[in-house]
Amino acid sequence: MTTETKINTTTPPEELKYWTAFHRIHGIGRVRYQALLGRFGSLADAWLAGPSDLRSAGLEDRIVRAITTERPRIDPDTEVEQLGKHGVRALTWNDDAYPALLKEIDDAPPVLYVRGDLSSIDEWAVSVVGTRRPTPYGRQVAEEITYQLASNRICVVSGLARGVDAIAHRAAIHAGGRTVAVLACGLDIVYPPEHAKLAREIMEHGALISDYPLGTQPRGDYFPRRNRILSGVSLGVLVVEGDVKSGAMITARLALDQNREVFAIPGSIFSPQSRGTNDLIQQGAKLVQKVEDVLEELNLTMVPHQIEMQELMPATDTEAGLLRHITKEPVHIDEVCRLSSLPISTVSSVLAMMELKGLIKQLGPMSYVRAQASAAARARVAEGL
Repeated sequence: MTTETKINTTTPPEELKYWTAFHRIHGIGRVRYQALLGRFGSLADAWLAGPSDLRSAGLEDRIVRAITTERPRIDPDTEVEQLGKHGVRALTWNDDAYPALLKEIDDAPPVLYVRGDLSSIDEWAVSVVGTRRPTPYGRQVAEEITYQLASNRICVVSGLARGVDAIAHRAAIHAGGRTVAVLACGLDIVYPPEHAKLAREIMEHGALISDYPLGTQPRGDYFPRRNRILSGVSLGVLVVEGDVKSGAMITARLALDQNREVFAIPGSIFSPQSRGTNDLIQQGAKLVQKVEDVLEELNLTMVPHQIEMQELMPATDTEAGLLRHITKEPVHIDEVCRLSSLPISTVSSVLAMMELKGLIKQLGPMSYVRAQASAAARARVAEGL
């Protein structure tokens, strides 16, 4: 088995500045980034393109007008300078440091801004969301479950909002764990402002992330968009309390759309704050009474051991190559050998090491899935389908 370490991929600085510059222009999202890259090969070349060339990339007239109008007002070099000034890093979806789970969603942001430190172990993440006005019961549950998640080396993701979000972040920090806050504004702004101290503590134990450029003020319609990232960077979403039309319910629906697991804390039938969570349980969300309900459903009970193994044994090119052929659906070792063109002796030993490290899981006789495979996939293998 080869022991060479994998070389990380990053967007070159001369190209990155144009990714951030295009991100300033309203209406340039995932689909249009792909169109520009497909036509020009690089965003540096796209930035210099004239209207006719932009149209040839498949851009609508209104988007072409937006680019030609806004482009003279945007200095790509200044964008990068301002990011450095505020201690913010910009990641494109081509960067290895870009969260792998987030790349899976249909509306993955082309550029993700990070303030603090993202780690590969943050892929073992659960989002904890809920009302801004928790009951004493909701406050206690959010604090205890989140503390236990963080104690099990699970990264706790939330939105820095008042109420359940802030409780979740603080509990994770008190447990000595990692936590990530997803903001609906630029990372040079903290909202709500009274959470400035908490934001600094989160950066010391994880990161603040956003898909909004610096200087973007929070707006009501930004929060639902932000929620797709909350669920997108996580293996599952735990809803503590919330009414049926709350932001937490939006996050739960997005999680289902993204094929993430949804968990809910049951509550009193007389409490408005539990109407949303009780409704989720009726619709099939996993009822949570203890932290093990989350860990077992997501196959996260061995995370501390798996993190230790990953720290001891860095990923190799062979592991990375085999992982490309192992998805959320079961694949037999013979098929992995065929796809990778490697002998079964090599594939077998590397898969065994990857399983120890928690990258994959064996679900049946010589059949493997990614470690975050869904319960439905596990059930199909158990039934021999």
